[in-house]
Amino acid sequence: MEEEKVLSLFGALSNETRLRMLRALVQSSGGMNAGDVATAVGATPSRASFHLSNMAEAGVLEATRNAREIIYTVKFATLGNLVRYLLEDCCANNSEMRGCCIPSSTC
Repeated sequence: MEEEKVLSLFGALSNETRLRMLRALVQSSGGMNAGDVATAVGATPSRASFHLSNMAEAGVLEATRNAREIIYTVKFATLGNLVRYLLEDCCANNSEMRGCCIPSSTC
């Protein structure tokens, strides 16, 4: 993954509201529209649309038009590539860092 893309992804995720939105979208089964995401995280619809658009532009989310609404879904492959970049490239495949990725680990 290119460093510029990594920085764009971190920028898109480095906000409390956006992180909550990502969590809500991960937990949804088929994506959500901006209004539903706004309700789930306690944001105004216009604020939600702004943040969702930013995350879609960075490549964290996919925005699909469905009639008059836009449905946002998580691009899991992109998030996986970001984690892989952190583990393998940035952290040089450090065994201690990799050990923290095991769910039962207490890192």
